[in-house]
Amino acid sequence: MRWNRYKCWLVGLGLLIGMSAQAATTDVAGVKFEESVQVANTDLHLNGAGIRYKAIFKVYAAGLYLKEKKTTVPDVLASAGPRRVTLVMLRDLSNEDFGRGFMQGIQQNTDKAEKAKLTSQFLRFGELFASVPELKKGDVMTNDWIPGVGTIVSLNGKKMGEPYPDIAFYNALLRIWLGENPVDRGLKKAMLAETESRNSYH
Repeated sequence: MRWNRYKCWLVGLGLLIGMSAQAATTDVAGVKFEESVQVANTDLHLNGAGIRYKAIFKVYAAGLYLKEKKTTVPDVLASAGPRRVTLVMLRDLSNEDFGRGFMQGIQQNTDKAEKAKLTSQFLRFGELFASVPELKKGDVMTNDWIPGVGTIVSLNGKKMGEPYPDIAFYNALLRIWLGENPVDRGLKKAMLAETESRNSYH
């Protein structure tokens, strides 16, 4: 009898753990974004997540992680500590198409003075895509800002190139999704955790 009660307790505990693990993710087009991750020994929380569309096609799911919830672009760009943008590919894409989308987003949301200041880092970033022939459905790219180190880009857990030292470079990346002319306005709203947009992806 006591053993049966113990077994029931274990089963109940397992269900609770399973439920809490399930509750700790946000589903976007079948991609599960964890509600919290660790970057540079710092807990970051999912600010918002959504889908990047091109015409009617889903290109990737993206999630923004910050130390504290932010709902405006200036607050995100000014937020202290590490940050992360996670991209999960929803279709195969050539490095040329993917790189063009990134660089176009930077061009449309960065003023001339900042472009001039960051030219060498932008050039190196453009070369980064040439090292990956193709991005496959399911590939995961993380773009991390680590104070004192710089921007670190990783693909499927493998670091790509050396860090980009300037915070202005990371903010230029963020403006691809959050700038005045974002690559996808629906994704911008979702990453800023605007309720309507985020709910529409569930």
